[in-house]
Amino acid sequence: MAELLPEWESLSLAEQVAQMVVVRASGYLFDHQIQYPEWEPPAAVLQHWVQDLGVGGVILLGGSAGELALRSQQLQDWAKIPLLIAADIEEGVGQRFSGATWFPPPMAIGAVFRKDASLALEYAEQMGGIIASEALAIGINWVLAPVVDVNNNPSNPVINVRAFGETPEEVTQLASAFIRGAKAYPVLTTAKHFPGHGDTTVDSHLDLPVLSHSSARLAEIELLPFQEAIGAGTASGIDAVMSAHLLIPAWDAERPATLSHPILTQLLRQQLGFEGLIVTDALVMGAIANRYGANEAPVLAVEAGADILLMPVDPAGAIQAVCDAVAQGRISETRIRASVERIWTAKRQVQPDTAQPPVEASAIAPEVQQAPSAFPPHLLQLAQPHALATAANIVRESLVVHGETPLRPSQGNLRNLIVVDDTLNCDFLDRQTPAVALPKQHGYQLQLLDPHTTLIPGWVFYHKSGLDAQPTLLQLFIRGNPFRGSAGLTPLAQDLFKKLLEKSELQALVIYGSPYLLEQFLPHLPPHIPCVFSYGQIPAAQAIALEVLFGSPSLRI
Repeated sequence: MAELLPEWESLSLAEQVAQMVVVRASGYLFDHQIQYPEWEPPAAVLQHWVQDLGVGGVILLGGSAGELALRSQQLQDWAKIPLLIAADIEEGVGQRFSGATWFPPPMAIGAVFRKDASLALEYAEQMGGIIASEALAIGINWVLAPVVDVNNNPSNPVINVRAFGETPEEVTQLASAFIRGAKAYPVLTTAKHFPGHGDTTVDSHLDLPVLSHSSARLAEIELLPFQEAIGAGTASGIDAVMSAHLLIPAWDAERPATLSHPILTQLLRQQLGFEGLIVTDALVMGAIANRYGANEAPVLAVEAGADILLMPVDPAGAIQAVCDAVAQGRISETRIRASVERIWTAKRQVQPDTAQPPVEASAIAPEVQQAPSAFPPHLLQLAQPHALATAANIVRESLVVHGETPLRPSQGNLRNLIVVDDTLNCDFLDRQTPAVALPKQHGYQLQLLDPHTTLIPGWVFYHKSGLDAQPTLLQLFIRGNPFRGSAGLTPLAQDLFKKLLEKSELQALVIYGSPYLLEQFLPHLPPHIPCVFSYGQIPAAQAIALEVLFGSPSLRI
């Protein structure tokens, strides 16, 4: 790998355009571990894209944090020009790469903000700093966070708890604090999804949402957090803005924001004065891929004002299509050069010779301190005690408790009924995680369901007449997730809750994820039945919620 950036003027047109492309790859080291073969190329293809095509960056998903450290180094070794290595780590490096710190979703900090604004701002800044530090430790130099959408639509299937809150004021303050924390480290930060994805009911991973508000309403609600994040070009401002795949007729009735010159260039670049990188949301998403050609969408995005083409369907085809558009006069060479100059500015900010702040020995977990001397020193940044404590404190401060606690389990046939939105995509639950292990200690037997489960008559809550009732701890893991559209009540969760109440079998309810689910259930829950709500679904959140349910001090509503 070339340690220093070459002069961009020395690159051919195709090499300049390739620097505008960021491809998706698996964080796992071996081809047989690839989880999404439609989007994640085998090693030989990935090496060709990086080494021969000269793409400007890679976005990674999957694997452990330790593997990522090796994977990112492998990618940089392949590259002739230093890469931007990105990841969607809105909830911490551990959200995507096991072993690192995993936070509850940003809306948990929003809940704290409504009780104690200064504490929430402190948490948001700490979260930003921890994410940036851990990202650097494993070779990630571009953090695709924070989300600055205002989630003012409870039915939003894709933003939901990924947002800091429901008002522009709380989102603006918390996102700005997150950025301050992250900017203490040489990483890029990203405000998304411009100009605001919070008031939608369609998942843009699947189809194209339409935001039909007036320009005045959009300026009042959606744009405010972006304006603050941009910071008028100051050193504390955001480094990149990610576009949203939204149709906004008030500003462009023809094309979605990602492909809209009025939105990306006239509004974001000129009116709001943003000077950093404009990056598209993934071009493989249904809102774009289902409506525009694999090679036409990248051209339209560049015409609109995008500097970075994230995850084009066909990277080589996208590069050629943009070059052809230049040859045809659709796109000027000046336009390409402007993007490459901004990319070079960003890459200089994250040069590997930039020193990282030292790690205090007292902050390193004992098991890591005792690791062999060959243990890579940069991995000492991961999952430090103060980081894990910060995540746990956010969970505790945002917890909601209703009804009579602690729960005193009866003797006999106790059931721990867990509902997840998709068992096959559940990386926060296994036989050792607290939602399973802690109830087991109290005599509960596990039953695990998801919306794909086929219920057999007489099974689960349909016990036969004359049989003893089965006291049930119902645990629901439901939140908005891209591609899954599970922000609302699933029919399974509704049916279970109703049937268990009718049969007087519901002993306690724990909800992990969406506060909008809690709002739907609470009016129907008798006051004596305990209910604990946590924004987080992670194991630490499970432990804290169940410790409260079974006897720890609680916060009541």
